Amino acid sequence: MGMKRYLMMIRIVCLFVISGCDKNFEKINTNPVLPSSLDPAYLLAQAELNASWESGTLTYQSAIVQHTMHPFLGVLAGGNVNQKNPAVERQQWDQYYPLVRNVADIIGKTRNDSTRSNLYHMTRIWRAYLFQVLTDTYGDIPYTQAGVGFPASQYFPVYDPQQQIYNDLLREVTEAVKGLDPAKAMATNDLFYGGDIGKWKRLGNSLLLRIAMRLSKADAAKAQTYALQAFQGGVMTSNADNCVMPHSATYTNALGNQLNGAEKANYYLNQTFVNYLQRNNDPRLKAIAVIYGDATKDPAQTLQDKDPARQTGMPTGYDNTTIASAPGYPGSLYRYSQIDRLTLGNITAPCFHVTYAQTQLLLAEAAQRGWIAGDPAAFYRQGVSAHMQQLAAYGGTAAVPDDSINSYWATHSYDAARGLEQINTEYWVACLMNGTEAYANWRRTGFPVIPANTYATQDIPGGQSIRRLRYPDTEISLNTTHYREALSRQGPDELNVRMWWDVQ
Repeated sequence: MGMKRYLMMIRIVCLFVISGCDKNFEKINTNPVLPSSLDPAYLLAQAELNASWESGTLTYQSAIVQHTMHPFLGVLAGGNVNQKNPAVERQQWDQYYPLVRNVADIIGKTRNDSTRSNLYHMTRIWRAYLFQVLTDTYGDIPYTQAGVGFPASQYFPVYDPQQQIYNDLLREVTEAVKGLDPAKAMATNDLFYGGDIGKWKRLGNSLLLRIAMRLSKADAAKAQTYALQAFQGGVMTSNADNCVMPHSATYTNALGNQLNGAEKANYYLNQTFVNYLQRNNDPRLKAIAVIYGDATKDPAQTLQDKDPARQTGMPTGYDNTTIASAPGYPGSLYRYSQIDRLTLGNITAPCFHVTYAQTQLLLAEAAQRGWIAGDPAAFYRQGVSAHMQQLAAYGGTAAVPDDSINSYWATHSYDAARGLEQINTEYWVACLMNGTEAYANWRRTGFPVIPANTYATQDIPGGQSIRRLRYPDTEISLNTTHYREALSRQGPDELNVRMWWDVQ
């Protein structure tokens, strides 16, 4: 069965049965064509497909970590200008909680079905991924009672403390990886790996490593224990293990839609990001960056300059009315670099969730800290090289030639004295187009050291930065009691409030 059929099936809307009193009610009210229930395997496919990043991550997370910069306000205000934007802040919540309902349904239907145990454990791993993104974005969130509103009548779920959520994520992923069995039936509807249990085990352990490393400051002992467990259990071994969602002209990449739609002339690469790659003569810059022709004179923007030496990133701290006063202003917004819309920014570009490159860099950090055996320099080199090689998945001019990678290592080396900074700065690069993970790891480690966003705002006190996004207004009005309980633990519902693992 092909991917198109999966994606068609997961969009089927189940028929809701209304009440009645006719003795033939069930027969009369049963549609002979539409299914009355949906195979849980299709629900997993839907939860995979719909987890690709939405445009809000460009507005906040990518802008906060200075991957990107957009000088315009209004609907685009966010991390670029240290401002609140409720409509965008809620996007991650509104996108992922419906998926949580899907996976809760799968788990409920397969928990006690021995013939579908692999589907059950795969779903637990993906559920953990979804919840880590949610708690990393907002802090304390509905967890234990989330996704079971109808079957358990939990329409106003409690918010669980982030520490408890993380402890349970470690348990869930550990049990799920152990429970996966290649001798049992495969869930071939899976859009990531086609049900390959070996790859799911490696994904689970790589996710376990990510979850563990997030606790490096909040609970170092637990971080070390689970990082070692993940490493010994077997993490991703190559880019073939990447957890990636492919897209097509029919099922498009939301970031690509944003970068190619009405806002295509409004998003730029950040000066911090471009300067870092230029200073290091990094071959990835040519794969990522482009200067387009002036859209007012070249509407199709057929003029493209990809020369790394001429790329110019847009500095943070300015808007469209003040950018002309920025040092080194090139004379026009169109002379600032953008993400190549034919490759990384394409509507058909893949979406990477967990990668071999990221995993190797986390192993480098764990080794540098003495938590696992191995040479941190070797893990570091493999992680950076893997990301360079990963870019080929975007097609076109994004592939970095092997000789360019080899030339890079001839002039670059690992410095143990600066190990944590080097590793996590490269993790930042390897998370381009995955703003949520780049943002989480930056808050955890403080690397890379990026210039403060000096844009004057009343939403962020001077010298501080955005540490989380705020809860949706609907939670304030509809789930008031539990919302207030969360604030009593975590602090005010503001952008500059740190969450449990974000230790200074």
